Amino acid sequence: MQRRPWLFSVLVLMAALQWGCSGMQSMGQAMGGSETLTKLLTSQLGVTPNQATGGIGSILSLAKERLSAMNFTTLTSLIPGADTFMQSAKDLGAVTGPVGDRSGLTAAFSRLGMGSEMVPKFTQTLSDFVGKAGGQSASNLVMQAVQ
Repeated sequence: MQRRPWLFSVLVLMAALQWGCSGMQSMGQAMGGSETLTKLLTSQLGVTPNQATGGIGSILSLAKERLSAMNFTTLTSLIPGADTFMQSAKDLGAVTGPVGDRSGLTAAFSRLGMGSEMVPKFTQTLSDFVGKAGGQSASNLVMQAVQ
Protein backbone atom coordinates (compact mmCIF):
# COMPACT_ATOMS: atom_id res chain seq x y z
CA MET A 1 0.00 0.00 0.00
CA GLN A 2 2.85 2.40 0.69
CA ARG A 3 4.22 1.97 -2.81
CA ARG A 4 1.28 3.82 -4.36
CA PRO A 5 1.93 7.22 -2.71
CA TRP A 6 5.58 6.93 -3.68
CA LEU A 7 4.66 6.01 -7.26
CA PHE A 8 2.20 8.90 -7.43
CA SER A 9 4.91 11.31 -6.22
CA VAL A 10 7.33 10.07 -8.87
CA LEU A 11 4.70 10.48 -11.59
CA VAL A 12 3.91 14.03 -10.46
CA LEU A 13 7.61 14.90 -10.39
CA MET A 14 8.11 13.46 -13.89
CA ALA A 15 5.14 15.42 -15.23
CA ALA A 16 6.46 18.64 -13.68
CA LEU A 17 9.91 18.09 -15.17
CA GLN A 18 8.46 17.35 -18.59
CA TRP A 19 6.32 20.49 -18.48
CA GLY A 20 9.28 22.60 -17.36
CA CYS A 21 11.59 21.21 -20.01
CA SER A 22 9.10 21.77 -22.82
CA GLY A 23 8.62 25.35 -21.63
CA MET A 24 12.36 25.93 -21.65
CA GLN A 25 12.62 24.48 -25.16
CA SER A 26 9.96 26.80 -26.58
CA MET A 27 11.49 29.75 -24.76
CA GLY A 28 14.85 28.86 -26.28
CA GLN A 29 13.35 28.65 -29.74
CA ALA A 30 11.78 32.10 -29.36
CA MET A 31 14.98 33.62 -28.08
CA GLY A 32 17.18 31.80 -30.58
CA GLY A 33 14.97 32.59 -33.57
CA SER A 34 16.27 36.13 -33.88
CA GLU A 35 19.82 34.82 -33.68
CA THR A 36 18.99 32.28 -36.40
CA LEU A 37 17.69 34.98 -38.72
CA THR A 38 20.72 37.17 -38.05
CA LYS A 39 23.09 34.28 -38.76
CA LEU A 40 21.18 33.45 -41.92
CA LEU A 41 21.68 36.98 -43.25
CA THR A 42 25.32 37.22 -42.21
CA SER A 43 26.18 33.91 -43.86
CA GLN A 44 24.10 34.32 -47.03
CA LEU A 45 24.70 38.00 -47.68
CA GLY A 46 28.07 38.61 -46.03
CA VAL A 47 26.84 41.43 -43.81
CA THR A 48 27.80 42.14 -40.21
CA PRO A 49 25.47 41.19 -37.35
CA ASN A 50 24.65 44.90 -36.82
CA GLN A 51 23.82 45.30 -40.50
CA ALA A 52 21.64 42.20 -40.35
CA THR A 53 19.68 43.30 -37.27
CA GLY A 54 19.44 46.89 -38.43
CA GLY A 55 18.31 45.88 -41.90
CA ILE A 56 15.61 43.56 -40.58
CA GLY A 57 14.51 46.24 -38.13
CA SER A 58 14.33 48.81 -40.92
CA ILE A 59 12.15 46.52 -43.05
CA LEU A 60 9.90 45.81 -40.06
CA SER A 61 9.64 49.53 -39.29
CA LEU A 62 8.45 50.16 -42.84
CA ALA A 63 6.06 47.20 -42.56
CA LYS A 64 4.57 48.68 -39.39
CA GLU A 65 3.89 51.91 -41.26
CA ARG A 66 2.43 50.30 -44.38
CA LEU A 67 0.56 47.18 -43.25
CA SER A 68 -2.68 47.01 -41.33
CA ALA A 69 -2.29 46.35 -37.60
CA MET A 70 -3.61 42.81 -38.07
CA ASN A 71 -1.21 42.02 -40.93
CA PHE A 72 1.72 43.53 -39.06
CA THR A 73 0.89 41.42 -36.00
CA THR A 74 0.68 38.33 -38.21
CA LEU A 75 4.08 39.14 -39.72
CA THR A 76 5.84 39.88 -36.44
CA SER A 77 4.43 36.75 -34.81
CA LEU A 78 6.56 34.80 -37.29
CA ILE A 79 9.76 36.73 -36.54
CA PRO A 80 11.15 36.00 -33.08
CA GLY A 81 12.48 39.20 -31.54
CA ALA A 82 10.74 41.51 -34.04
CA ASP A 83 10.57 44.34 -31.49
CA THR A 84 14.27 43.89 -30.73
CA PHE A 85 15.12 44.15 -34.43
CA MET A 86 13.11 47.35 -34.73
CA GLN A 87 14.77 48.85 -31.66
CA SER A 88 18.19 47.88 -33.02
CA ALA A 89 17.46 49.75 -36.25
CA LYS A 90 16.79 52.87 -34.16
CA ASP A 91 19.76 52.34 -31.86
CA LEU A 92 22.10 51.85 -34.82
CA GLY A 93 20.85 55.08 -36.43
CA ALA A 94 19.26 53.39 -39.44
CA VAL A 95 15.70 54.42 -38.55
CA THR A 96 15.59 58.03 -37.41
CA GLY A 97 11.90 58.68 -38.02
CA PRO A 98 9.25 57.28 -40.33
CA VAL A 99 10.81 55.13 -43.06
CA GLY A 100 7.97 56.06 -45.42
CA ASP A 101 8.74 54.16 -48.60
CA ARG A 102 11.31 52.18 -50.54
CA SER A 103 13.65 55.18 -50.89
CA GLY A 104 13.46 55.70 -47.12
CA LEU A 105 14.34 52.04 -46.65
CA THR A 106 17.30 52.44 -49.00
CA ALA A 107 18.43 55.44 -46.93
CA ALA A 108 18.15 53.37 -43.74
CA PHE A 109 20.31 50.66 -45.31
CA SER A 110 22.80 53.33 -46.39
CA ARG A 111 23.11 54.51 -42.78
CA LEU A 112 24.09 50.93 -41.95
CA GLY A 113 26.81 51.00 -44.61
CA MET A 114 24.92 48.95 -47.20
CA GLY A 115 24.05 49.80 -50.79
CA SER A 116 20.63 49.82 -52.40
CA GLU A 117 21.28 46.37 -53.90
CA MET A 118 20.97 44.89 -50.40
CA VAL A 119 17.32 45.93 -49.98
CA PRO A 120 15.88 43.29 -52.35
CA LYS A 121 18.30 40.67 -51.00
CA PHE A 122 17.21 41.29 -47.40
CA THR A 123 13.58 41.46 -48.46
CA GLN A 124 13.74 38.11 -50.24
CA THR A 125 15.57 36.41 -47.38
CA LEU A 126 13.10 37.74 -44.81
CA SER A 127 10.18 36.81 -47.05
CA ASP A 128 11.50 33.26 -47.40
CA PHE A 129 12.07 33.03 -43.62
CA VAL A 130 8.51 34.00 -42.69
CA GLY A 131 7.12 31.96 -45.58
CA LYS A 132 8.56 28.78 -44.09
CA ALA A 133 6.59 29.36 -40.90
CA GLY A 134 3.49 31.12 -42.19
CA GLY A 135 3.13 30.12 -45.82
CA GLN A 136 2.85 32.16 -48.98
CA SER A 137 0.44 34.72 -47.52
CA ALA A 138 2.96 35.58 -44.80
CA SER A 139 5.74 35.78 -47.35
CA ASN A 140 3.63 38.18 -49.40
CA LEU A 141 3.26 40.51 -46.42
CA VAL A 142 6.99 41.28 -46.49
CA MET A 143 6.89 42.00 -50.21
CA GLN A 144 3.75 44.10 -49.84
CA ALA A 145 5.36 46.24 -47.16
CA VAL A 146 8.48 46.99 -49.20
CA GLN A 147 6.84 47.67 -52.61
